[in-house]
Amino acid sequence: MTSTLLVALFVCVYFGIALGRIPGLAIDRTGVALLGAIGMLELSGMPFAEAGSLIDLHTLILLYALMVFSAQLRLGGLYTQVAWRLTLLLAHPSRFLAWQMAASALLSSLLANDIICLAFAPVIARACLGAGISPMPHLLGLAMAANIGSATTLIGNPQNMLIGQLGGLDFADYLSWSLLPTLISLAGAWVILQLLYRRVLGDLPGTERSARLAANNADPIFDAWQTGKGLILLAILVALFFTDLPRDKVALSLAALLLLSRRMHTRSILGLIDWHLLTLFAALFIVVGIFRSTDAPEQVIHWLAAHSVDLANGQVLTFVTALLSNLVSNVPATMLLAQTLDPAHPKLWYVLAMASTFAGNLLLIGSIANLIVAEQVAPLGVRIGFLEYARAGVPVTLLSLAILSVWLLI
Repeated sequence: MTSTLLVALFVCVYFGIALGRIPGLAIDRTGVALLGAIGMLELSGMPFAEAGSLIDLHTLILLYALMVFSAQLRLGGLYTQVAWRLTLLLAHPSRFLAWQMAASALLSSLLANDIICLAFAPVIARACLGAGISPMPHLLGLAMAANIGSATTLIGNPQNMLIGQLGGLDFADYLSWSLLPTLISLAGAWVILQLLYRRVLGDLPGTERSARLAANNADPIFDAWQTGKGLILLAILVALFFTDLPRDKVALSLAALLLLSRRMHTRSILGLIDWHLLTLFAALFIVVGIFRSTDAPEQVIHWLAAHSVDLANGQVLTFVTALLSNLVSNVPATMLLAQTLDPAHPKLWYVLAMASTFAGNLLLIGSIANLIVAEQVAPLGVRIGFLEYARAGVPVTLLSLAILSVWLLI
């Protein structure tokens, strides 16, 4: 009876995550996951000490440490500085689109794609509006490039960090496997945006005003020392990721060095930590961990196998991952699908990482990065509608997934 109730609650939790809310309540996906974790703990009678063992602290520590790095560079003004320098290319909108997508992808591969979108979106929108050109293709390019670029490494986004830790993946091996399909997908996204917005991208700026005039006082002021310190330690961190040293311990140790500052207050840095996301991860670890204690996962796998749905097949896993990621979001989907994969077959983990990330480009609600771009530019009068986004997002996602499927055959 208890197992049946646990499975029923698990289904309700994932259904609530898919909806993103509970009707009549002001609660989001994290709240749903947290309530689900508490409910499953009560139903199972599992002691808190045992429940704590279900949480993968290695993943949470790595995610936390990289958030500290991102906060340091954001407060140091790096993201805003890069974005404003890119706007100097606005005289050639098509070229600007290419360069800002490349920069977004590169930064997102090393730091959280959400933060890149948070910093870049308002700068790009204000610069485009100030120059008298449509910001739409550039904002869509920002979101899609940030998502695609984050698939390149095991630290580009939260689900990749999770996959890297759970699968025990080698940083260099994954990078060498993912780099080419990611670059092709990025180029394909640029081509699609060029075709869809060729008239808009053909418009030249209608004003000679410098884009810098559109700067906002809320933008962090560029600090060469704080940015330089962050970049040097980030370079050291990435270099150490190519060794056998534990990624979480290395990241946390170097993040601690960032806190040793005479001017950058610890409270300012930690204030930018996404505690909401960390809570979501912790809750989902408990929800999925207790769900695994029932025999339901094995029954589902046997049922899928009986209906010719083999998750050990790369193409099938790509499709299932993309579908589930758009139903319940990529982090919950990844956490669930990771339970079915064998660490002895790293390529399947690679597929899970890339497919769950590429799937985020399908719809406006497909990833947090997309929503951040839409929310950041709304106060400027720029509205990214659901259909407007899907017009570019659907072909970009289908192309990226097709490239991944072909790459599996090579």
